[in-house]
Amino acid sequence: MRLVYLGTPAMAVPPLQALVAAGHDVRLVVTRTDKRRGRGAEVMPSPVKAAALELGLPVSHDLADIPAVQAELGVVVAYGRIIPAELLAPPLGVPMVNLHFSLLPRWRGAAPVERALLAGDTETGVCLMRVEEGLDTGAVHARQVVPIGPRDTASDLRLRLVDEGSRLLVATLAVGLPPAVPQHGEPTYAAKITPADLRIDWQADGAVIDRLVRVGGAWTTFRGRRVKVLSVRLTAPATGVEQEPMLLVEPSPGLRVDTVQPEGKGPMSVDDFCRGARPVPGERFE
Repeated sequence: MRLVYLGTPAMAVPPLQALVAAGHDVRLVVTRTDKRRGRGAEVMPSPVKAAALELGLPVSHDLADIPAVQAELGVVVAYGRIIPAELLAPPLGVPMVNLHFSLLPRWRGAAPVERALLAGDTETGVCLMRVEEGLDTGAVHARQVVPIGPRDTASDLRLRLVDEGSRLLVATLAVGLPPAVPQHGEPTYAAKITPADLRIDWQADGAVIDRLVRVGGAWTTFRGRRVKVLSVRLTAPATGVEQEPMLLVEPSPGLRVDTVQPEGKGPMSVDDFCRGARPVPGERFE
């Protein structure tokens, strides 16, 4: 099938590779413009652009180049921009499908993987949906349910979803898109995760904090400086009088901090952090 592919981040690379391996004619890859990254401000291509060039595929940063390639279908995976309505159908455009990493209509929007984990969902999935003007409102051609394990991180879950999604995409196109089924149920929206969302509230339930840490990027402060919290684990709530020096190790009932990363330093166990910081009685993460 003659395709145009729209994607940007690393999670959009495996579906592109799978389409090429399956023999599809990917006539154009559209991705975001190169960005400056790192200390030297070197201009870097998006992961999808880098992969497309390795595969020998033409790349564009301009949606206006789509009509010229005469594709039969557009495939969108985490592209990151709204596609104008005129590009979603002939004569200027092409019908498009989007690989979305949730069970629509639950978690429409930018951060479905993270929001499903934060909400304590026990399952999520992948939907191959028709692209419309609305935000992830299109009818669904195919879907695959993916369970969320009790210790899954967002990174773990994302890898599984991308793998399942790549297989679903290739298998569905191999037999032709089935009729699309309208989404059914109450929509929820997956707003983009901000740094403020990732600050730990130590008054929250231990399970809530655990899920936040498993999303990645959770942080707190100690003596006014930021500390990333890289891993925690749920424990049986302590009994008896809490010892003050344990406030950094067990800052919330039923929760133990395992690994942290202070500003300007590498990851370390919380015990090593305490040995270096020497907290006085009553000091705690804020």
